[in-house]
Amino acid sequence: MTKKNKTPRKKVQQDPIIHSFASCPCADYELCQETNDDGDDNNNHSIMTDATADDDDVDKTPTKIEQMKSKATNKRNRPPPQPQRTYNEELAYLTKLSPTRYQIKKGFVPNMNVPAEVVVNETLEKLLLEELKEGIDGGKRGGGFIPALKQVANVAALPGIVKASLAMPDVHSGYGFCIGNVAAFDMDDPEAVISPGGVGFDINCGVRLIRTNLCEEDVMGDVREKLAQCLFDSIPVGVGTSGVIPIAKNDLDDVLLLGIDWALREGYA
Repeated sequence: MTKKNKTPRKKVQQDPIIHSFASCPCADYELCQETNDDGDDNNNHSIMTDATADDDDVDKTPTKIEQMKSKATNKRNRPPPQPQRTYNEELAYLTKLSPTRYQIKKGFVPNMNVPAEVVVNETLEKLLLEELKEGIDGGKRGGGFIPALKQVANVAALPGIVKASLAMPDVHSGYGFCIGNVAAFDMDDPEAVISPGGVGFDINCGVRLIRTNLCEEDVMGDVREKLAQCLFDSIPVGVGTSGVIPIAKNDLDDVLLLGIDWALREGYA
């Protein structure tokens, strides 16, 4: 039995920093240190520069590996995350203004532009504080759960908000805005936001955001009233009302399960 002699692969000069194992994008680290078997030095993983080339002839577009190096450097230079506050430290940001009203001071979450206020009774106050403590302790809900008090404070960080982020007595954790969250924004502030999440879409409340090509001057005067009436006539609202799409009770499961696919299947979309 004879042993087959392997032809040694030709090595190429590599930047040891670029080709550290942590930043190398190759599936095979050893491969990126070598040329192809045919001796071709133009390996896709090699970094070659022509020292004699004119500056105008050099493509200065960063290579993928250079981009990865820059990203890794930025990550190393990123400031460490701030330590999480304790429950008692969080409570220091809450001020009880009255038996039914709390204020959340700026700093409770980063970048708050205004304070937040919550209208609660004794029972709801207990639930909100328990939810906050649960969020600090790691939470039992998992996923992206954020306590309602944090959510109402996050809304206070939105650009253009005025006075305060307010939470009504039905406050509880939602999606983006907490449920019961109310906020007003300055229309004259060019940085102010329009948030469909502030109206509600987390449990499919029937809210839809539609972009039109209409400008404010297009819907002034009588046109505004006619448009509002047309929308009211076309969109079913209230208990017991019906829409233009007939649906039987047996179809409800399919609608909830399939969503838009149900509408496509039935020819409504």
